[in-house]
Amino acid sequence: MRAHIQAEIAESGGWISFARYMDLALYAPGLGYYAGGAAKFGAAGDFITAPEMTPLFGRTLAQTALRVLHATGGDILELGAGSGRLALDLLRELETRQALPVHYCILEVSPDLRARQRELIAAEAPHLLERLVWLDQLPAAFTGLILANEVLDAMPVHLVHWLNGEVFERGVIDQAGEFAWQDALLLEGPLRQAACAIEPGLDYLSEINLAAPAWIASLAQCLERGVILCLDYGFPRSEYFHPQRDSGTLRVHYRHHSLDDPFYLPGLCDLTAHVDFSAVADAAIESGLDLLGYTSQANYLLNAGLLDLMTEMSPMSSDYLRAASSVQKLLQPSEMGELFKAIAFGRGATQDLHGFRRGDRRAAL
Repeated sequence: MRAHIQAEIAESGGWISFARYMDLALYAPGLGYYAGGAAKFGAAGDFITAPEMTPLFGRTLAQTALRVLHATGGDILELGAGSGRLALDLLRELETRQALPVHYCILEVSPDLRARQRELIAAEAPHLLERLVWLDQLPAAFTGLILANEVLDAMPVHLVHWLNGEVFERGVIDQAGEFAWQDALLLEGPLRQAACAIEPGLDYLSEINLAAPAWIASLAQCLERGVILCLDYGFPRSEYFHPQRDSGTLRVHYRHHSLDDPFYLPGLCDLTAHVDFSAVADAAIESGLDLLGYTSQANYLLNAGLLDLMTEMSPMSSDYLRAASSVQKLLQPSEMGELFKAIAFGRGATQDLHGFRRGDRRAAL
């Protein structure tokens, strides 16, 4: 992976944007983090996502899916399905409620993860495989629920350095065989336009994700009727570019450790940045979608019935105790409850999504 990136730097005249570096480190065919065969999720991987913690997460999202499918008569499309655990838990819950969609589509760019998803469903619920459809690209038209759990944070971001009234893009160079930073004056274009609209301080480094608005616009183009639900960690713009957050949000995850150096073991580490939900909302609205709700993950899960599902379990069982520990992490403000957010957009869909009944923060966007 290192040699591959160094070759790209040489071919590009000695400098590449960090967005390009991140794209290669995560997605280069056969070499990138998400294109390789190492375990990524769960105890054996580098981080644990909500679906890996407890089936209650997927079962709770199924309550939203149930309403959307009933209203639209459509299908489910999951973007970046990870290990496949969310799809499995969600489909099992819908099956118990006799509300399975005809198709559960998965758009997954990683061949390795596609194989793992198929293996999981085949091992634990083989009768559901007939409903699974893996896609190579977005469908031209879709009706139903589009679901994205921790997808936006994995999109390559540009690093922008505001310094004494000038705006620079921070890029990557090869310095005697080692990667190093180098700023370049940001010229006219979409990135400079986005950066000049922010102006956070005299010496401030942060990320701008140009891929996310383009991504939401493409979803809007294919959604004929239904809901797009995204869950991820991030902030509205006023918090994202807070004066005290002057070093950005870029993080590296390796074997359950959070690191600062994005040049550490490229291809073997996950690179991630928090989501600017204001930018995502702006792009969705400009693309003709309705903003249906925005709130913390804790509020969303509580509104959607997470605790109701827990009451169906025996409080004396070991499963209940494990679930209670995971639920605490999902809901606690000091864990995932506040940092993670839920945001929903729709077209021709109900404005009454129960996950946003209380604690809706659309005004903060």
